[in-house]
Amino acid sequence: MTALTLPLTVDFRHVHLTDEQFYQLCISNPDLNIERSAVGALIFMSPVGGDSGNREADYIIDLGNWNRKTKLGKVFSSSTMFNLPNGGNRSPDAAWIELSRWQALTPEQRQKFPPIAPDFVIELRSRTDHLATLQEKMQEYLDSGVQLAWLFNPQDQQVEIYRQGQVKEMRALPTQLSGEAVLPGFELQVEQFTD
Repeated sequence: MTALTLPLTVDFRHVHLTDEQFYQLCISNPDLNIERSAVGALIFMSPVGGDSGNREADYIIDLGNWNRKTKLGKVFSSSTMFNLPNGGNRSPDAAWIELSRWQALTPEQRQKFPPIAPDFVIELRSRTDHLATLQEKMQEYLDSGVQLAWLFNPQDQQVEIYRQGQVKEMRALPTQLSGEAVLPGFELQVEQFTD
């Protein structure tokens, strides 16, 4: 997806949106896919193509099937916007939150953009995504408290694994991924991506 980033500052030449204003902007423009970085930049993203959308759905299904068996948390799709503790508003391609953390939110917080960092996120690089931009987003997730994150990169046939307090791990495909202590018992076999 091609992203257009607009910096927002308190400078009079720019607009600064509160959390509520950003929420209203998104609700008032449901056809736009908008995120906001931790520094306040608005990011407008285009829809993904069929291959990326299909892969994203497969990962959500795998994560959801595991979660239905374990009942350890809640799974979220790319349509879910999280109001991250570092100030960003992000929509990972797939996300998971441990059940007690989710239940600690009020009903209103759950209905709007939940003010919480997921425990686990997946991002899938589409054909038009810039890798460096996604890598910055992954670091933003970690800075917000995400414990484990996977960045799938079909163009380079690899996956990047991000863990809280550790150096990023790169793996060539095919590979077997583990949810580790964050998602106990979750395993994902990832084959090479084909066009």
